[in-house]
Amino acid sequence: MRRENKSSVSEFLLLGFPIQPEQQGVFFTLFLGMYLTTVLGNLLIILLIRLDSRLHTPMYFFLSQLALSDISLSSIIVPKMLMNMQTQQQSIHYVGCISQMYFFILFACLDNVLLAVMAYDRYVAICQPLHYTTVMRQELCISLIAGSWFFSCIHALLHTLLLKSSMNRENQSSVSEFLLLGLPIRPEQQGVFFALFLGMYLTTVLGNLLIILLIRLDSHLHTPMYFFLSNLAFTDVCFSSVTVPKMLRNMQTQHLSISYPGCISQMYFYLLFGCVDNILLAVMAYDRYVAICHPLHYTTIMKEDLCVQLVASSWILSCGSALLHTLLLTQVSFCADNIIPHFFCSLRILLKLSCSNTSLNELAIFTAGAVVVIFPLSGILVSYGHIGASILKVPSTKGICKALSTCGSHLSVVSLFYGTIMALYFSTSSGSSNDKDMIASLMYTVVTPMLNPFIYSLRNKDMKLALGILFRNKILFT
Repeated sequence: MRRENKSSVSEFLLLGFPIQPEQQGVFFTLFLGMYLTTVLGNLLIILLIRLDSRLHTPMYFFLSQLALSDISLSSIIVPKMLMNMQTQQQSIHYVGCISQMYFFILFACLDNVLLAVMAYDRYVAICQPLHYTTVMRQELCISLIAGSWFFSCIHALLHTLLLKSSMNRENQSSVSEFLLLGLPIRPEQQGVFFALFLGMYLTTVLGNLLIILLIRLDSHLHTPMYFFLSNLAFTDVCFSSVTVPKMLRNMQTQHLSISYPGCISQMYFYLLFGCVDNILLAVMAYDRYVAICHPLHYTTIMKEDLCVQLVASSWILSCGSALLHTLLLTQVSFCADNIIPHFFCSLRILLKLSCSNTSLNELAIFTAGAVVVIFPLSGILVSYGHIGASILKVPSTKGICKALSTCGSHLSVVSLFYGTIMALYFSTSSGSSNDKDMIASLMYTVVTPMLNPFIYSLRNKDMKLALGILFRNKILFT
């Protein structure tokens, strides 16, 4: 988008309800009371379900999720409406309007899907009561909720990108596509590297899917630590799948182009899954801190509800962060230069290609980076600081070995993941910085997700035991 062709609409006017001025106070009080009733009533439902162990069933688990979605859906619209009624300031910024639409579609879609999930739960409870506990297992309930969030995020993002495209159709950029130059590999080496990266990608997908399968099939692994690990494995599969298949296709076909919407979508999901990875590693560090420093209270602290809320919060925060960067990027202008010296659509490189002011984007990167990178990393360091202090209070070989067996795998993954991120973002801006970016990006999008299954399976006796049981059962079945 050229600078002179950017949309002249920087804000919209929300006319609101056709209410006469003398009735504004009455309707303001009415809607404020309804909104507070909505928020407090649904919060009370969530609180009751969390505090009463008798309500820790699939039906009330879905109900608490619906209550949270209802609060979010109302909070997207009503506070802005009330503020407009009170101040008579009816404008809303362009980015704010698009964001409001995105989250409205997200939570409305989530409401719809959750109602369908609850209907299925009632069908199983009434039509198959004897099989209810075996069908509506914890893993299925969590999978249904995660699937609801994932589907709703994609649905809302699709409408947001299509709306953005249609609003700027007459003013859209001369850059309708970008060229991904990929890795600096000689033509005669393409086949070797294609086979190498294809093998690494298949190892990543199959290894992480095996972890998810083992955790789901072995009841001994139905603990918070392995619940978080299964979510991390799922995120790793998605994280690699955002960039690697396109890179492999480009290497094989030499068709380097990617459309503008495709590039923006790739960047969105890259940021989304990268952010989820960051936060999940911090959540897993907190889990290990509670397990080692407060072992007697572990089951009371790391309850199922808290685990689900931590994972859901990771997804919500990640969706918000990725959407923020995506919406801000769609506001910048791209001129003649459409060559990306990378193997995927990197936010940093896209901002370098822009011919407009990107100071707001840089500020968002700095602010969001503190939230989704610095804070989780600080949480990891603090958690392991407490773990180290707890071990040193009563030093013993047995205690140190137990701590290493409990935290060793997680520490290895954290070192790999954050080590490459630090190498990427603290690299110098020299002429070879693009090569450093690509090497670091390959490390945490291809290598780290591939190594995670080996780290967790080879260093974890429970995973090795579950793997042995799985293969023995397979041999006996054969």
